[in-house]
Amino acid sequence: MFIIRFRTFFFWLTGLILVASVASIFIFGLPLSIDFTGGSLVEVSYTNPRPDLATITKDLAPLNLGPVSLLDSGANNVTLRSRTLTPVEHAEVVTALSEQGTAPLTELQFNSIGPSLGSELATKSLYALLAVVAFIVLYIAWAFRSVPKPVPGWGYGIVVVVMLAIDLIVPTGFYAALCHYTGAQVDSLFVVAILALLGYCVNDVIVIFDRIRENLTKNDHARVQEEFTTTVGRSIDETMTRSINTALTVALALLALIFLGPAATKDFALVMLVGVVIGTFSSVCRSAPLLIPLADYFAKKEHEEKSGSKKSGKSKK
Repeated sequence: MFIIRFRTFFFWLTGLILVASVASIFIFGLPLSIDFTGGSLVEVSYTNPRPDLATITKDLAPLNLGPVSLLDSGANNVTLRSRTLTPVEHAEVVTALSEQGTAPLTELQFNSIGPSLGSELATKSLYALLAVVAFIVLYIAWAFRSVPKPVPGWGYGIVVVVMLAIDLIVPTGFYAALCHYTGAQVDSLFVVAILALLGYCVNDVIVIFDRIRENLTKNDHARVQEEFTTTVGRSIDETMTRSINTALTVALALLALIFLGPAATKDFALVMLVGVVIGTFSSVCRSAPLLIPLADYFAKKEHEEKSGSKKSGKSKK
């Protein structure tokens, strides 16, 4: 019941986090990788300690590649992103990275994606996100269609959609700041992380909502008069341990991936970790408590409708 008593505080805290995340997105922006814009990616690993990034940038300048992103992707690794390179330009880039052969290196990967393919991938990613959200809303509406009052089944769906929006905006805002300070870019792995978070966050919310439905049904069958606020608080208490333990298990796996995994999946794991933390906070401290003002709204609306029907009945007499 602690969370229910201080739900106003958690609502305000959510608002502050949401404002900070939206501000981060608008201020820093979300730079798209070649996965969506098209271009070439070259990753090399130096046999000896790699040259300074400023020196490498100076060596690449005569090639006239246009805007180039040069990132440290490991102890001795460097990743270069640029416009689409021709075979000749690719060879010149590798030579420049090796400082004309004086810095031995091994090319780990070279990928090129055309602008049309990148645009198609971006469109399909957006459709995938919209499809997942649509299926989630339909599932919630169907699963809670027979839930006892005071909140109708579609009201639970509204709460889930609002929570999902917040759960996606916050890690996206975090990633916008990460891109600004580290030079990371929005790639296909980021989209995979967002899709995974959608499923994780919905699962956590449904567990609590399902317990609320069970307790409401039990009260209804036993004809127990219990306030909706008390039922929600009791349901949160009964599922909180499960939610926290699940989040800790996932967080430990993601921390291992961040510190022990390859550099290519580090940003993915960071986004997932932020999303898991926010999703757990959302399901416990925001989603279920948000049902209470929604229940008050429906109760007030029902009362007004009854009052209106009584007045109309008297006027007819």
